[in-house]
Amino acid sequence: MELSPATKKFILRWGEMGSIWGINRASAQIVALLYLSQDPLTAEEISDTLSIARSTVSTDLRELQNWGVVKVVHVLGDRRDHFETFSDPEEYFRVIVRERKRREVDPLVDMLRENVGEAGEHDIFVRERMRRMLDIFEDLVAVYERTEGIPTDLLFKMTRQAGQLPLKTMLKIAQLGDGLGEALKKLVR
Repeated sequence: MELSPATKKFILRWGEMGSIWGINRASAQIVALLYLSQDPLTAEEISDTLSIARSTVSTDLRELQNWGVVKVVHVLGDRRDHFETFSDPEEYFRVIVRERKRREVDPLVDMLRENVGEAGEHDIFVRERMRRMLDIFEDLVAVYERTEGIPTDLLFKMTRQAGQLPLKTMLKIAQLGDGLGEALKKLVR
């Protein structure tokens, strides 16, 4: 498969970003290729196009399937497995955030909870520092969990709308603190 310069650039940059995000470069490049591909691709096509060893492609495809960002599809008249990823970048982003939370944040929160509980009286300073860190992560998890029930298109619409609010308005909202819930209830009545 012949790639345009823009496609090559995107795939290479996505691979670099994957390394930063904690997935290997080849996996990120595979996702980028599948995202820009009009049709599902076989492992052989992916391997040939990206010049990645077939065994690496197979391993990475399995891992990407575990993450939920790549799925197998079948093409009429072809016994080989073909692969595709989300065509919607918002849904792709959401799956990645969900997996990163499950694999990275949840174990960290569990460790912090355990350590805060185990810190003895002689570790008051350490316990308080861990407690403050735990509070931040628990707040972030609570926000994340509130968004899980929101359809992806509406979630990103809300995000775009919030990004358009003037800074002064955002600061007033933040200053409402615990009163925000009551203010919002009055607003929607």
